[in-house]
Amino acid sequence: MGDDVKNKIEALRESLHRHNNLYYVKATPEISDREFDRLLSELETLEKANPQFASLDSPTQRVGGEPLEGFQSIPHRIPMASLANSYNKEEMAEWDSRTRKLIEDQETDYVLEPKVDGVAVSLRYEQGILRLGLTRGDGQTGDDITANIKTIGSIPLRLNPAAEIPEVLEVRGEVFMTKSGFTRLNQNREEAGLDAFANPRNACAGSLKMLDTREVAARPLDAVIYATGELNGVVFDTHQSLLYALADYGFKTNPVWWVCRDIDELIAHLDELEAQKHDFEFEIDGAVAKVNNRSLYDTLGSTSKSPRWAMAYKYEPEQAETLLKDITIQVGRTGVLTPVAELEPVFVSGTTVGRATLHNEDEIERKDIRIGDRVVIEKAGEIIPAIVRVNTDARKGNERIFQMPNHCPECNAKVERREGEVAVRCVNLHCPAQVKNWVRHYASRNAMDIEGLGDVLVETLVDEKIITDPSDLYIITMEAIANLERMGNKSAQNLIDGIAKSKSNDMWRLIHGLGIPHIGASSARRLANHFKSLEELGNASPETLENIDDIGPIVAESIKDYFSNSSNQAFIQRLQERGVATEQLMTAPQKTDESLAGKTFVLTGTLQTQTRDEASEKIIIRGGKTSGSISKKTDCLIAGDKAGSKLKKAESLGVRIMNEEEFEQLLTGEIVL
Repeated sequence: MGDDVKNKIEALRESLHRHNNLYYVKATPEISDREFDRLLSELETLEKANPQFASLDSPTQRVGGEPLEGFQSIPHRIPMASLANSYNKEEMAEWDSRTRKLIEDQETDYVLEPKVDGVAVSLRYEQGILRLGLTRGDGQTGDDITANIKTIGSIPLRLNPAAEIPEVLEVRGEVFMTKSGFTRLNQNREEAGLDAFANPRNACAGSLKMLDTREVAARPLDAVIYATGELNGVVFDTHQSLLYALADYGFKTNPVWWVCRDIDELIAHLDELEAQKHDFEFEIDGAVAKVNNRSLYDTLGSTSKSPRWAMAYKYEPEQAETLLKDITIQVGRTGVLTPVAELEPVFVSGTTVGRATLHNEDEIERKDIRIGDRVVIEKAGEIIPAIVRVNTDARKGNERIFQMPNHCPECNAKVERREGEVAVRCVNLHCPAQVKNWVRHYASRNAMDIEGLGDVLVETLVDEKIITDPSDLYIITMEAIANLERMGNKSAQNLIDGIAKSKSNDMWRLIHGLGIPHIGASSARRLANHFKSLEELGNASPETLENIDDIGPIVAESIKDYFSNSSNQAFIQRLQERGVATEQLMTAPQKTDESLAGKTFVLTGTLQTQTRDEASEKIIIRGGKTSGSISKKTDCLIAGDKAGSKLKKAESLGVRIMNEEEFEQLLTGEIVL
């Protein structure tokens, strides 16, 4: 009996390790999130019942545990030296000349990689098992962040057993926060009245030094590996062979890199890399060139600070100067007042920027930003426009100091600043701006998905006092909306039908639509997988909530606060009375076959015979995966009418493109990928 249980546990671990690598490293998942969670839950149950079979490399060890008491400082076996920087191509040519002189008549080429703007870490594997994760620290000593490292899905807890496992493998790389994850994190923080992070690197560094691993697990962290520390039982002749070996071990490596025969070829690729830098899921601030022949590293040696066999090349940050014409105020759905810079439009990082968030009053004061200033703009994470600094030399004396209003600009209610928060809030729950943003969120595609309820109509419905919160959508009549501007009987009926259809949505959509702080679509799905009704969710203890993957103490507290609020309770009661299902009505789609297993699809444009969600479900039940963005790893783009930038990018990357008819033929097996 004991052997049977042990074999079952080992089989589950093996399967979960494989699926984790497919999902986080190779981006080619073969099973749904729900099925992965089921397997993980089964393993957790078996391990708890059979503690004698515990293992440090079990996939269950990724789940955040109790908060850490602090970080222990541990010496690096081999120091983590920083690289010397160059800022122009002449300096790169000089580095090449010095290198060639030191190795004399020995031949070598170079490897060029993106320089990821993240947080450097060192990971130590003994007998293939992750034993230690350290920060760079001062290069000689780093902080032990092993528990936090284990929450990052792309970092293997054990090396791929199919590869030859050395006694000791110490690898170095960068932990980073994805650009899209950084955007979502800042939006959630601002809605919660917290300071926004300045850039993804700061957000990543702060995440890795958090003492609560459950909170770290909820952060969108990833990692790429590109170097080694101590090695015992393995030798890599070239940096190129190292990169291939790292991928075989199960690590994520840089998505692009080049072997360059000489400095001229390397310099040409510097420009090519800079042209691609907006396409990566991480920020890069330059490139790293390394001598490919690792046997020359001892000959080349190091300076007191940096190895001579590598050189970093730093790109100039993309910035532009423009005029700050005004500072306006936006009121979010939780009442937070956010100052927004209204700019003279300027082109930066690939787009024309006319507005930039200023986050809060403290940020404006710290940077001494005044209306009428000439300001320098760049994009944090290449995504969010931000004011970097003020050109004070350009001041004429007529610039105006900004002050946050004492009253909400939308409803004129008094505003307040809660203790411990940087945000200023409108406390009027019936503030039109809050109601409008709440309704937009509730009806959005990733929430209740109410077709026909656009921004202009939401404005009208609230301004005309036809609705005062999303629950009023379910008592709208044809008479109330048919005569509104740009509405007719057909549009009105379509909206009524869309609202009625939303009553029977899957429960995760309703959970997301409620607008609970810190709860996004993915968290809502996880909650809906664990609870059968809103009532059950609302009655769950913080301890129960924190046992759910990606739900830490802050999120659990947010959920409890939401369901404890009498106004929110009354809102949910109105939804129930008006026919909205607050219980789980749907089950996870069952796979029909594995014909699309391992394939990643992106859908764009308007489909004629189905919604994109319906098309996505058809892909998922056949073992495929859908994504929101195009990359070289995308297998197929399904393009409907009015397909835009995604279609152009797919064409440029050589991704296969299908129309809706071809997609249906793919599903029936008439054509294959």
